[in-house]
Amino acid sequence: MAKEVKFSLVFRDMWQSAGKYQPRVDQLVKVAPAIIKMGCFDRVETNGGGFEQVNLLFGENPNKAVREWTKPFHEAGIQTHMLDRALNGLRMSPCPKDLRKLFYKVKHAQGTDITRIFCGLNDPRNVIPSIQYAKEGGMIAQASLCITASPIHTVEYYVNLAKTFIDAGADEICLKDMAGIGRPESLGKITAGIKAYKNDIIIQYHSHAGPGFNAASILEVCKNGCDYVDTGMSPLSWGTGHADIITVQEMLKDAGFKVKEINMSAYMEVRTMIQEMMDDFLGYYIPELNHLNNSLLVKPGLPGGMMGSLMTDLEDNLKSLNKWKVKNNQPELTTDELLVKLFDEVAYVWPKVGYPCLVTPFSQYVKNLALMNVIQMEKGKARWSMIADTIWDMILGKAGQLPGPVAPELIEMAKAENRQFLTNDPQENYPDDLDTYRKKMQENGWELGQDDEELFEYAMHPSQYEAYKSGKAKADFEADLAKRKAAKNAPKGDQQPKTLTVTVNGQSYKVDVAYGVQAPAQGANAPAAPAGPIPAGQGKELLSPLEGKFFLVKGAGDTPVKVGDQVKEGDVVCYVEAMKTYNAIKSDITGTITAICQNPGDSVSEDDVLMTIADGRTN
Repeated sequence: MAKEVKFSLVFRDMWQSAGKYQPRVDQLVKVAPAIIKMGCFDRVETNGGGFEQVNLLFGENPNKAVREWTKPFHEAGIQTHMLDRALNGLRMSPCPKDLRKLFYKVKHAQGTDITRIFCGLNDPRNVIPSIQYAKEGGMIAQASLCITASPIHTVEYYVNLAKTFIDAGADEICLKDMAGIGRPESLGKITAGIKAYKNDIIIQYHSHAGPGFNAASILEVCKNGCDYVDTGMSPLSWGTGHADIITVQEMLKDAGFKVKEINMSAYMEVRTMIQEMMDDFLGYYIPELNHLNNSLLVKPGLPGGMMGSLMTDLEDNLKSLNKWKVKNNQPELTTDELLVKLFDEVAYVWPKVGYPCLVTPFSQYVKNLALMNVIQMEKGKARWSMIADTIWDMILGKAGQLPGPVAPELIEMAKAENRQFLTNDPQENYPDDLDTYRKKMQENGWELGQDDEELFEYAMHPSQYEAYKSGKAKADFEADLAKRKAAKNAPKGDQQPKTLTVTVNGQSYKVDVAYGVQAPAQGANAPAAPAGPIPAGQGKELLSPLEGKFFLVKGAGDTPVKVGDQVKEGDVVCYVEAMKTYNAIKSDITGTITAICQNPGDSVSEDDVLMTIADGRTN
C-alpha cells in the first residue's frame, strides 16, 4: 500500500518570506474558503512568528485576525498551525515564564491547533518547557530541529536531538530547514533515524526554495518516512519562499506516494486573490529579487523568512551608507555589491559567534552584526565596533548555549567590557512580569481581552502594542504606503519625496514632500504628526549611528530619561530599533539632557539628532 504524504499550506510564511507585511483580516477571511476548496491541504499555517507584530504595525488587532482566520479551517476539519520561538514566544527577545504559559492558553482558545516550537540554538532547555506548556494549554506540541550545515550539525546530532524532544513528550517533529540549505541525502538520513527510534512519530518537513535544494530534499525525506510537507503557491512560491504545491504534488505522485488531488479552479481563484492583495498594498513591500532563487544563499545560509524583510531593510541601509559615501567623496555601492559584502561577512561572522542556527532571532543577530561590520568597515572603522546588547546576550549564552565555541577576540572584548558568560538555565535570566503589564493596562483603561488575549499581546509586543493603541502605527504605515505608491507611480525624472522639518507658529513638524505628485498624508485626511521639539537646548548633539526607529525604552517596566536628567558618560539614554534589534545609544559625555529631539516610534536616519546633552558633572 502506498504511503500517504499530506500537505500544509504555509500561508503566513509565504508572505513573510516574500516581504514585510501580512494580509489584513478581511483579506484572510475572504481567501480561506477558496483555500479549503482546493481540497489538497490537511493543514494551514495561519499565524505565529512575525504575524502578530506586523498586524500591529499596520494598525490591526492580531487577536481578532487569528480568531477569524482559524475559524473556517476548523469548520472544514483542517488543522491550523503556528510558529513559536520557544524562549522568545512570538518575539525577538526572551519571554518570562508567566508570559510563555499564557501564550499557549491564548492561542489554543483563539483556534490554533498545533504549535511549531523552535530554538535557533537547538537548546533543549528552551524547547522542552514549551512542549510542556503547549500540552498543558491544549495544543499539539511539534518540536523543531533547526536545520543548517556546519561541522557541528551532523546527522547524528539531529537524530539525538529528536530523541531528546520525543522523550520529553513532543507529539510531532518538524525538520525546519528555514534557509533551504539542508542537503537532501543528510535530511533523508535524519528522517530515517527518527523513524527508527519511534516509527509512529509524525514528521513534518519545512523548507525554503532559495538556494535550490528543496525539491530534491522533499523527495528524499518522503522516501524515508516524512508524513507532512509544507508548500507554497503562486505567485508567492519559489524564490525566498517555498516549493509550489503543484510541483510537489506531481513529483510525489510520480514517485508512487498517495497524495490528494488539487482543485485547479480553486487554485487559480486563490492565486488571483493573492495577486489582488499584492496589488492593494502588500506588493509595495515585496522586493523583486525575492521572487528569484539564488545559489549565493548556500554560503551564508540566511533563512527565507528573513530574506523577505531583509531586502526591504537593505534599501534604507544602502541609502544611508551611500549618503555617507557621497559626503566623503567615495564611490557609491549598488544593491548587489552590498549584498555580496553582507553574504561574505555573514559567512565570516557565523563561526566566530559559535554557529547558532540562522533562524529568528539568531539569523537577525548574525546578519545585523555582519551588516554593522560591513558598514563600519566601509567607513574606515574597525570590525566589531558596534554590537547591540541583544547580540551580546547571544554571544554570552544568556538565551541558551551556543553549539560551538566563541572566537577568542570576542571573548577578549567581553572581558574588556566586564561582560560575563552565562551557563545557567536561560529562563532564570527573565523574571515574571505579567503583573507589570496588567497594572499598566488598568492605569490606561485598556481591557485585558477575551481569555486575557490583549494582556498577552501587550506583554509580548510592548512598543508595537502601544503604537497600535495610540493610532501612531496606523498613521505611520499609511504615510509610508502613500510615499511608496507615489514613488512607484511618479513619472520618470520626477524628484522623489523628501522629508523636511518645518515650523508653523512655533511648532515643528516632519512632513513628506513629493514633487509632481500629491504629498502623502499620515492617515486619511490627517495632518502630519508633530516630530517633537527641534533641539533648542544647549550642549552636544547625540546623533543616531544608524537608520531605524527611536525609542526611549525597550519595555514597559523601564524608566525613560527626560529633559533635566543628569547622565554619565556611557549611560544608555535611548534606543534605535533597526532590523528587529534594539541598539542601545549611550551618552558620550557626562552632563544634563537639555532636549529630546524625537518622539518614541519616530523614524530616524543616520546622523539625525536624538537629543542634546549639556556638558557638566552629575551631583
